[in-house]
Formats: sequence, structure tokens, C-alpha cells
Amino acid sequence: MSNEPKVDAPPARWRRIGKVKSFFIFVMLAIGTVNALSLVRFVAESPRILLAAPDPQNRIDINTAAIDELLKVPGMTRTWAARIIRYRPYRAKNDLIDRGVVSSQVYDRIKNYIIAHRGKS
Repeated sequence: MSNEPKVDAPPARWRRIGKVKSFFIFVMLAIGTVNALSLVRFVAESPRILLAAPDPQNRIDINTAAIDELLKVPGMTRTWAARIIRYRPYRAKNDLIDRGVVSSQVYDRIKNYIIAHRGKS
């Protein structure tokens, strides 16, 4: 026999408490993950909510703007800007949807930042 002290296993209730703590930590992490995903979704949608539309005189004219100017519009991509330039002229900004230049989702994102001035005849 050795002279080492005998180490008893922890009581059964301690093991149960350990399982409860583990379960509690798991649940809290799961809730935290859901909250984190909600936060990511909120932040992704926030620019559309928080950015105020510019005054009408400061909006981008889709009939005369260069591609670099169109890209300053929040939510505008190079592809959509190129399509807007390709299908000019426009009588009104809703011509973008009527003529199938942009999708309704894109139009909803950009409509407050653009304007269509009619050319002088």
C-alpha cells in the first residue's frame, strides 16, 4: 500500500450541478448567438433607416450623372449604375422600374437619392 492520500470522487450532487451549469452556459450562448444574429441583421438594415434623403437639389440626376456620381448613391452597384446610363433618357425616376432597368428592391433603396430632370427641348 502506498502512503498517498485517497481522493474521493466529488459527491453526486456536485456532478448534477456541473451538468446544470453546463446546460445553463449552453442556453446562454445560444441566446447570445440569436441576439448577435439579430444585431447583425439590424446593423445591415440600419443605413437605409438612418440615412436621411438629401434635399431635391442635391439628388443625383439619372439623366446626366456619370457612373462615379451614381456610385455615390447608397445601395448602388457598378452594374446597376451602368444599366441606368445605358437606358437613358428618363422622363421620371420611376421609369427605372417601368422599363425594367432596375429591380423593385434596388429602386426602393435608391429612389430617395435620385431625380430625373427632363432635358431641354
